[in-house]
Amino acid sequence: MMQENLPCAKKIVSGIPARFWFRALLAHWKRDRRKPIAACRESSMRASVNRPPTPDGDDEKGAEPTLQEIINIKLVESGEKEKLKELLRERLFECGWKDEMKGHCRAFTRKRGRTDVTLDELIRTITPKGRSSVPDTVKAELLQRIRSFLLSAAL
Repeated sequence: MMQENLPCAKKIVSGIPARFWFRALLAHWKRDRRKPIAACRESSMRASVNRPPTPDGDDEKGAEPTLQEIINIKLVESGEKEKLKELLRERLFECGWKDEMKGHCRAFTRKRGRTDVTLDELIRTITPKGRSSVPDTVKAELLQRIRSFLLSAAL
């Protein structure tokens, strides 16, 4: 259970499902808006995904968007991004990738013990396996769909 008035979300017990601790984290941030999110990160809270921190909006005012950002905006505006996500879900399910990842997750939790596994550890362990095990045919099909979208959008 989460204790009241915690300085950051790190104190949440690891056995609680993600949807519950996320709600508790949001409730904590709503209660204490004076403390920025970055302050929780600085107090030794590990990020769930290994990626660089998001830059502040003040730093890059007036900067032009990169080509990747422009493509992403066009994909979102046209609704093509959702179609690509759905296609990816279907293809991964068809080839058995989802079941394979479930198996890896179950094996990891059995090995470590059900109560000793945190969501962060599970994501950190499974992500490289998941990325490397996506079939090349699925990657090629998605890449072809993105290329055809870019040609039709004339970017």
